Amino acid sequence: MTAARVGLVVPYLTAYRLPFFTRLRGELDARNIELAVAHGLPTGLSAARRDTVELPGAVALRQRVWKVAGRDLVWLAIGELARTSDALVLPQSMHHLHTYPLLAGRGPRIGLWGHGRTHVSAHGPAARWTKAALTRRADWFFAYTDAGGAYAVRAGLPRRRVTVVHNSLDTTALAAARDAVTDADVAALRERHGLTQGRTGLYIGGLDELKRIPFLIEAAGRVARRLPGFRLLVAGDGAHRPLVQAAEASGGPVAYLGTVGDRDKALLGGASDVLLVPGAVGLCAVDSFALRTPLITCPWPYHGPEFEYLESGRNALVAPDDPEAYAAAVLGLLTEPGELSRLRRACQTDAKRYTVEGMAARFACGVEGLIHGTRQGRT
Repeated sequence: MTAARVGLVVPYLTAYRLPFFTRLRGELDARNIELAVAHGLPTGLSAARRDTVELPGAVALRQRVWKVAGRDLVWLAIGELARTSDALVLPQSMHHLHTYPLLAGRGPRIGLWGHGRTHVSAHGPAARWTKAALTRRADWFFAYTDAGGAYAVRAGLPRRRVTVVHNSLDTTALAAARDAVTDADVAALRERHGLTQGRTGLYIGGLDELKRIPFLIEAAGRVARRLPGFRLLVAGDGAHRPLVQAAEASGGPVAYLGTVGDRDKALLGGASDVLLVPGAVGLCAVDSFALRTPLITCPWPYHGPEFEYLESGRNALVAPDDPEAYAAAVLGLLTEPGELSRLRRACQTDAKRYTVEGMAARFACGVEGLIHGTRQGRT
C-alpha cells in the first residue's frame, strides 16, 4: 500500500523542535504516512536570536520577504511540495502570503497549526476578522492549547476537525538531564559565578522586546539591594543582549552566559531557585516544569499560549506588573523555602503532563484525520 504524504511547513528550524519532528515521524510511519518537513529562514526578532539549526532531509524552501508597515510579509515557494503531498500543515499566520492561494485552491488538504487568537501583538478588528476567516477555511486546525482549540471552533471549524496538541518541549529528556545534575556540578557552577544557595534567579530565552529585558534587569537590581548575594543568570541571545552585557559590566547582579544547550540548561536549573520571566511566557513554562524551577511572571497581555499551563500559587507565581512589586514577589518566594518547595513539587508533576511524546501522538492523530477525512468546503 502506497504511503500517504504530509508536508509540515515551519517558518525556520530551531533546536527545540527537533525532538518533536523525530517523534512525529515515528508516529506517522506507524500510520503509513510519510512526513516531509519544509522550512524558510527566520525574520524580524527571530533572526536576531541566531538559533537556527539543520535537520537532515528537511526541505529548504526559497523565500521572499517584503517589509510593509513594519511587518515582514513572507512568501515561501511551496509549489513542488504541494504537488507531491496529500496534505500540508502550515503556520496559522496572516503574514505568510503563500497560505492564501493554497486555501483558495483545489490542491492538497490544508491544516493550520497555531496559537488560535493572536498572543504576541495587538490586532484591530480587521486583522481579527481576517485571522478567523483564514482559520475556518482550513480542513483541520492543530491548536497549541485548549484555548486555541476553542478559538478555532468559534471561528467556524467543526470541533471534530480540531486537534489540541498541547505544545511542548522534550520535557522527558530535560527532566532526565536535570536529575543527572550532581551536587558537585552545582557547587562548581556556584563557585564559578559567585552564587549563593537560595538566592539565584535564572532567565533562559530570547533577549528581545517581547521578553521585557529592561524590566528584568531593573527587578533583579531591586531584589539584590534587599537580598545580599542575589544573582541573576541570563542565557540566550537577541537584540537586547547588549543591555544584559552592560548590566553585567556595570557590576550589577547579572551574569551573562550566552546560548546554552539542554545539558547546561539542566545544570542552570539545578543551581537556580526561580525562573524570572516578566515578559512573554511561552515554552519557558514547560522548561520551568522540567527543571523544577518555578516561574515568576506578570499578567502581561502578550504572553504566548503556554501561559495557559501556569497556575499562580500552584506551579508558578504571577506577580504585579511593576518592577518594585515584582521584585517584592521574588524576594518573598526566595525567603519562604516551604512555599518554594511546594511549587517545585507541582512543577515536577506537570512536567509529565506536557511532553513531546504526547504532543507528537496527538499531532499524528490529527494528520491522519486531515488526510483521510472529508475535506472542508471552501466557499
